[in-house]
Amino acid sequence: MSQDTELVINEITQNAKNMARLCWLGTLFFGFIPALILLFVKQDDDYMQAQSKEALNWFLTGVLGYSIGFILFFSLIGVMFTLALGISHLVFCTIGAIATSKGDSFRVPYNLRLIK
Repeated sequence: MSQDTELVINEITQNAKNMARLCWLGTLFFGFIPALILLFVKQDDDYMQAQSKEALNWFLTGVLGYSIGFILFFSLIGVMFTLALGISHLVFCTIGAIATSKGDSFRVPYNLRLIK
C-alpha cells in the first residue's frame, strides 16, 4: 500500500456546513437548545460535534458572564460588562456562522472549554 492511499481526507459535506451554521445562529437566538440537539443527533459527524461543543461552551461562558454582570449591575462596571458581553455574543455567533458556512472550524477566543 502506498502512502497516498493511506491518507484519508475528511471532507466536510454541505449538509454539515449548513447544520453548523444553524447551530451558531440558533445559539444567537435560542441559547443552548439548538447546539444541544445537534450534539446528540449528529454523533457520527466530527465537524458537527466540534462546532456544537464550541457553541455550548460559548453559551455556558455567556451565562457565567451574565451572572457576574447581574451581580455587579448596580454599578457602572456591571452595566458596561453586560453590554460588552452582549455585543461579543452577537459578534462571535455571527463570526461562527460565517466561518462554518465556508467549512472552517471556528473556536471562540475567550471561551471556557467546559464540554470536551
